Amino acid sequence: MNRARLIAVARGDEPADLVLENAHVVNVFTGEVERADVTLAEGHIAGVGDHADAPAHKRVDLRGAFLAPAYIDAHIHLESTMLLPAEFARAVLPHGSACAVCDPHEIANVMGIEGIKLLMQLAEDVPFDFFFTLSSCVPATHMETSGASLSAADLETLIANPRIAAMAEMMNFPGVFMRFPEVLEKLEVAHRHGKLVDGHAPMLRGRDLNAYIAGGISSDHESTTIGEAQEKLARGMWIFIREGSTEKNLEALLPVVNPTTVARCCLVTDDRHPGELHELGHLNYNVHKAIGLGLDPVTAIRLATLNPASYFGLKCRGAIAPGYIADMQVLSDLGDGLLKPLAVYKDGMLAAKDGALALNITRPWPPDSALRTVNFPRCFNAGDFALNGSPHVRVIKVIPGQIVTGSFSANMPVVEGKLQSDVSQDILKLAVVERYTGKMGRSIGFVNGFGLKRGAIASSVAHDSHNLIAVGVDDSDLEIAFNRLAEMQGGLVAVKDGAVLAEVPLPVAGLMSLCSAMEVSRAVLRLNAVAHVELGCALGSPFMSLSFLALPVIPELKLTDKGLVDVAKFGFVPLDAGA
Repeated sequence: MNRARLIAVARGDEPADLVLENAHVVNVFTGEVERADVTLAEGHIAGVGDHADAPAHKRVDLRGAFLAPAYIDAHIHLESTMLLPAEFARAVLPHGSACAVCDPHEIANVMGIEGIKLLMQLAEDVPFDFFFTLSSCVPATHMETSGASLSAADLETLIANPRIAAMAEMMNFPGVFMRFPEVLEKLEVAHRHGKLVDGHAPMLRGRDLNAYIAGGISSDHESTTIGEAQEKLARGMWIFIREGSTEKNLEALLPVVNPTTVARCCLVTDDRHPGELHELGHLNYNVHKAIGLGLDPVTAIRLATLNPASYFGLKCRGAIAPGYIADMQVLSDLGDGLLKPLAVYKDGMLAAKDGALALNITRPWPPDSALRTVNFPRCFNAGDFALNGSPHVRVIKVIPGQIVTGSFSANMPVVEGKLQSDVSQDILKLAVVERYTGKMGRSIGFVNGFGLKRGAIASSVAHDSHNLIAVGVDDSDLEIAFNRLAEMQGGLVAVKDGAVLAEVPLPVAGLMSLCSAMEVSRAVLRLNAVAHVELGCALGSPFMSLSFLALPVIPELKLTDKGLVDVAKFGFVPLDAGA
């Protein structure tokens, strides 16, 4: 940037590249809306005020429309959108987003440090600001088989990269307060390099929370109750209020935002599927919902702009002020119009208009190594999912709108000595199969809450190690589902009566598509429709819900390829509820 020219344009001594006239400027510093013109030069904002007589190469009259900063997502797993960085940018720029801080934890669990480098490389030339946090828990725990393992020494090789904004969420919270040496070493890497450490501390309270924060951990996005969020704020944490495809915490947590705490809260998505990106939008949906729940519009915008930038130290971002990067959106009003920006500017250039992209974004192609990550030496058969044992079993209970689960015990039907799913109880067989070693290790359990009446659904997206996971009514459809995932090198699939009804191939690390955002969105919408209509699924986002059932750092009961995990005990428990 030519700083001298920016200063000259600010004074009116040189012509601006663009003047946006007659705007109602959303001021996230003061909480006010002011009538002003905004001058742009060198991809930055030069001046805000009365610039009716300022020289300019181009002028655009906003006719009283609102001009707000573009959104910054402080916590998102890009892989959960199933889109490569270029396609993600293509999808969210028209919704007013221009920057995201991404935790590449998912691809890191599959491909290790090379996966993080790959995602950063694919994001390099995209007209969207991608920052990354350095995945701290690969694997997340010792209770699952992962495709990689990252040590403190591995993380040190990337920590100084200017695109690394922080150490990623420290999910191994027991490892922090139990002072595991390998966990403390990773924390020390971050602190030695002056980087923040994001947190992940579901339901953590009291002394354990104190100990966790004492490790130098700054934020948390896992709060689900107002009391939990208030305690974490009181102990100095930032609270990321999450509203994604499965994790819907905004309504419950919004009351935590008040004039005192507002400076330490952010709105984030964490995980959002492409269908919802297309239908609902990105952070604009979260902001719009917060306003609908009664939050002051300028405050709501601040939580998704200035606050994320302040937390991560992203200089000159998140506000409309002299010297700031010219990432802005034009809104018709501060209510319903937030869902559909009239125009979006990225680095002072028109990036989207009336919901349509105005930039040319090319999609780089990943290397072949990223397209071969599912290792199965043979096909499955239905017998691989047969289950012996006591009919009195522990059952995972899905909680709609949450990634935490419950648990209870139930008696399952037995046919020829084998435990079966029971549609009448809505208790279905759940299977997890590891995909890295070729040994095809697997665990079988039971889950309640999907509502399937027939068939099976399966996915290679299974947080955090991303082994293959499926839920189904009968073993033969589980066989078809797992074999199809292997053939596609990852993806999502719905099966009924031995036939694949719908699928979404995700060949990039078994997590992301090679297709456009629109193509992926349509495929996911069709897949979910098939799950609902043909299979009888009762969950709004069944594949997102399925993906979290193998995550052994989120209470209460989960299933990994190594067995059934009681997260509170941080250990395995038998399927037999009487044992």
